[in-house]
Amino acid sequence: MKIISLAKSYGGTQGVYSHMSEACACEMTFAVFLPPQAEHGPRPVIWYLSGLTCTHANVMDKGEYRRMASELGLIIICPDTSPRGDEVPDETDNWQVGCGASFYIDATQPPYAKNYRMYSYLTEELPALVTAHFPTEMSRQSIFGHSMGGHGALTIALKNPSRFRSCSAFAPIVQPTTAGWSRPALEKYLGSNETAWRRYDACALIDDGCRFQEFLVDQGTSDRFLDEGLRPWLLGEACQKAGIPLLLRMHDGYDHSYNFISTFMDDHLEWHAQRLEEAAIFDRVAHPKEQVSC
Repeated sequence: MKIISLAKSYGGTQGVYSHMSEACACEMTFAVFLPPQAEHGPRPVIWYLSGLTCTHANVMDKGEYRRMASELGLIIICPDTSPRGDEVPDETDNWQVGCGASFYIDATQPPYAKNYRMYSYLTEELPALVTAHFPTEMSRQSIFGHSMGGHGALTIALKNPSRFRSCSAFAPIVQPTTAGWSRPALEKYLGSNETAWRRYDACALIDDGCRFQEFLVDQGTSDRFLDEGLRPWLLGEACQKAGIPLLLRMHDGYDHSYNFISTFMDDHLEWHAQRLEEAAIFDRVAHPKEQVSC
């Protein structure tokens, strides 16, 4: 693992690192914020997954998470959104497929299958790496993200419910198998058999029996992707049918940008911190707090 940069912030340390990834067969970059409390022992971890066209740097530069993370003693890990490099397949004229648009899946189709294995990278390889190098308390993990990253957070949590204490999202793509901006990517990564796509669709996973204890979703009403790409009401319908508590908050006038995300970042960090302090996942299921059933 190589250190790219280190900077002091709110008493903690913002670092950017790179390493050769076996899962993605290329060099991967990620950011880690260590709060000041990490100097004295392991701290709980929150994973943040970014959206289409982003890297690790977007939330690091514009997400405004460090002050609250320092106050709450949270480690924030911000992976890149996809593999990158001269040998990595890409569609340079299409922002919805290729570098910056992995959709956090394990691709099965050429030419993407070799490198686009972000699901395995995020659930196996990168957690092992950060456990080895940082004072992480991996028994207490949460996950959240924005847009494509919100989709990634929801699907990863649904498929790994015992690993994560909580999951939230900003403007997530809740049903990528039917959204116009994600269907072409899923077909190129996974092939034409749409049954295989369901493994990476939050609404489909819930319909197929996957469960998580609760979700928090924030969505702006002036988001230009709301009606065709995001459609959070579909997640509401799926959660209501499955009995999964969902706090869906619609915010008048907010768009899809980091102006929206940074406004509600503190809320999400405090929401996750509360659940990370709970004694066990099953206690939160039995005694949910501050939530509205969808």
